[in-house]
Amino acid sequence: MSIKSLLMPAITQRMLSAERLSKKRADAERLRVARGQRHQVHYFHQADDPYSALAGATLTRLLERYDIELLAHVVPPPGDNAAPERERLVAYSRKDATVLARHWGLEFHDTGTQPPPEAVALGQRLLVAAVAAGRFAEVAGPLSVGLWSDAARLAKLTLPGGPLAPAEAAACAAHLATSGALRQRLGHYLGATFFYGGEWYWGLDRLYHLEERLQQLGAQRSGAPDLLFPPPVDLQQAVQLDAPPPIDFFVSLRSPYSAIVTPRVFALGRLTGAAVRLRYVLPMAMRGLPVPREKRLYISLDAAREARCRGIPFGRLNDPLGRPTERGLALIPLAESAHKGQDYLSSFMRGVWSEGIDAGSDRGLRKIVERAGLPWDEARSALADDSWRAVAESNRVEMFALGLWGVPSFHVAGVAVWGQDRLWAVQEALLATARAAAVDKPARRRQ
Repeated sequence: MSIKSLLMPAITQRMLSAERLSKKRADAERLRVARGQRHQVHYFHQADDPYSALAGATLTRLLERYDIELLAHVVPPPGDNAAPERERLVAYSRKDATVLARHWGLEFHDTGTQPPPEAVALGQRLLVAAVAAGRFAEVAGPLSVGLWSDAARLAKLTLPGGPLAPAEAAACAAHLATSGALRQRLGHYLGATFFYGGEWYWGLDRLYHLEERLQQLGAQRSGAPDLLFPPPVDLQQAVQLDAPPPIDFFVSLRSPYSAIVTPRVFALGRLTGAAVRLRYVLPMAMRGLPVPREKRLYISLDAAREARCRGIPFGRLNDPLGRPTERGLALIPLAESAHKGQDYLSSFMRGVWSEGIDAGSDRGLRKIVERAGLPWDEARSALADDSWRAVAESNRVEMFALGLWGVPSFHVAGVAVWGQDRLWAVQEALLATARAAAVDKPARRRQ
């Protein structure tokens, strides 16, 4: 066992703990009060990002609800190192934003293509002008609607108070460069992101964390302490489904988001009777794709925050990059042949991501294997079989063919979604099949 494997669990347990986050938040609040500042929320908006279109359209509601000072920044797209599968990411984000808009009653429709470059450039200049005029919150929503549905309307954008003149190109370029540098310095890489008191919140999916924090600080203006965008609730009771479709679960052993959704998707399968098919793939870093430091750090902190929200143990981790992942993947075929695939994956994820087990060592992997109900002697022999590599590559090809590019991802009943925070969409797809079957049964009887 390396020194790194020995030290990492203790270091990450402290770094990702709820106690450290609480202290960090308390320190930020003390500093704010000492400086006599309002609650300042930085918002980073990317003009041609569908998630920014949704987030921008909610800013006025956020300002109405909370006593905050919004500091808006227009940013360029993330660099290639933060978006290694850019074309797939962009295409998927349009589809996903349409799903989110439908779910939350917002306006966004996937046109099948990005806005033309000249429209994006004009949109950026208008947004930068709105920042300078102190009108960003009122402009961001209407502008995004125009950019994504009728770009020709942008030049004629008129709001209460009159038309908005676009900023000069040079001033716009300077603003984007400065905002992009600030975003990177503060520790992020995407648009549709909020930064408050040392903590990041991405898109509508994480806005509830910010809302809860502001409510705890007494920053809500009035009304009941509900949330604009509460986290969807996982299914809690068993539902009788006739012949439910299987759930394809694209998973990586090195993905923290895969780790925290694994017990949840297995629970969904049990409650609905849907089979969960493991579609394991190699991690991006082991496929030659870069993952910048700010991305790794944000994902770890965000996964810990999401895990606490769901009551899932997480944080005392031992990064399985390389040999630990290869050894872990090599044993999935053995586990599935013994009908213990879910037990084994659950044991591996819990061991690596919440117990600090080194899966690269025989001692650590043996513990993972045996508590899943598998014999260690058979597992040790299975480690020499490399046939899992072809399966992992086949799964990757299938995942890409579905329009997905990262993990965890899911495919069920024709619905393909990416992210642990899209399990609700998988759940809805399963329940929709039950509703459709219930409607279809009487029709078949009448025939």
